[in-house]
Amino acid sequence: MTDADRDRRRTAFLARQPYGLLGISALLAVASAGLTPTAAERTAVVVLVVAALALQLCWGRVAARTGPGPGRASVAYYVLRWVIGAALTWLNGFFSFYAAAGCFDAGELLPGRRRARLGLVACSVPLATAQASGLAFRGGQEWLVFAGLLVANNVLLTVVGHVFQQQEEQSLARAATIAELERTNTALQRALDENAALHAQLVVQAREAGVADERRRLAAEIHDTIAQGLTGVIAQLQVVAAAPDPAAARVHLDRATGLARHSLGEARRSVRDLAPVDLAHDALPRALRTTVARWSEQAGVRAEFTLTGTVRELPGGVSATLLRIAQEALANASKHAGASRLGVTLSFMGDEVTLDVRDDGRGFDASAPPGRTGTGGFGLDGMRARAEGVGGVLAVESEPGGGTAVSARVPWARDEPRHEQ
Repeated sequence: MTDADRDRRRTAFLARQPYGLLGISALLAVASAGLTPTAAERTAVVVLVVAALALQLCWGRVAARTGPGPGRASVAYYVLRWVIGAALTWLNGFFSFYAAAGCFDAGELLPGRRRARLGLVACSVPLATAQASGLAFRGGQEWLVFAGLLVANNVLLTVVGHVFQQQEEQSLARAATIAELERTNTALQRALDENAALHAQLVVQAREAGVADERRRLAAEIHDTIAQGLTGVIAQLQVVAAAPDPAAARVHLDRATGLARHSLGEARRSVRDLAPVDLAHDALPRALRTTVARWSEQAGVRAEFTLTGTVRELPGGVSATLLRIAQEALANASKHAGASRLGVTLSFMGDEVTLDVRDDGRGFDASAPPGRTGTGGFGLDGMRARAEGVGGVLAVESEPGGGTAVSARVPWARDEPRHEQ
């Protein structure tokens, strides 16, 4: 039940209770007509009941026009009702029920707590009169009894009023608590809605970032597979075109065919799971050894692979990343370095694995590395992005005429050692 509903019920009760108490008093008076022996008294009772009913009807119209709250009209109504109720109670004690109507609405009709208290004291007078109706009031003892009844009624009204006031305060406190909880729940629901919207926005942003990362990764995979393979095929075919010896041309054609087949396998594997085809059946050390040997044969450059430390199982993403970095470094050395010797070292040590690719080529100014070339290669930036993608770092050391060293360091979790090389 809302506060508005409670207020409506309280207002309706206060407006109707004088009618009910007057009706109860009149019925009891009729049933006990013998308590009003004279005709004049009975006539006075009838006149006063009619006056009380007329007063209630008039007050109903006035209250509807003036609205709730104490005022001069409400004070006048309260006093007139008390006078009529006291007179009726003096004639017939059962009319004390009607006189007690002021105990319910004194706080509503009389302004101020002191006046409301005086109204309750006034109501106790007809109540005590009805309770002492059997007394003859011929001596001081009867008046003492009447005074005791007045005190007892006032104490009772005070206690009841205090209890009602506490209940009203508790009701108001509960209503305030409920209202505060409702506001808190509303704010919480608003915050939950905002969090849900923010979460949805973050999901969209994460999806877009994932799509962008996947596009970059796919571009790098295609560059490392198809682009590098086709570059090798073109190089071999250019040699064939310039070779006067059919036997030598045949050798280069076989190499071009092998490169094309290998690139096709890489492309199919990349489309399927984006993992290097060399890692399909071999661990990283063996795949690197095979890659270095193949590159040495194709480039005509002496290349060696060295493995140090105890070989351990690596996550597939780390193995693929290191192999791709090695392939890119070899491709760069083939295209740019003009080296006569190259070394690739894979080292398992502590909590990280390190890949080093060193050549004795022409080198470059490492403080100003070149960006993307016109051929679309990813170069050092692509290798650095790959290393960072698995939590690693890439370092490049080079100087003009002093060769180039590319080093990738990737952390990894400890696992049981493997002896597969």
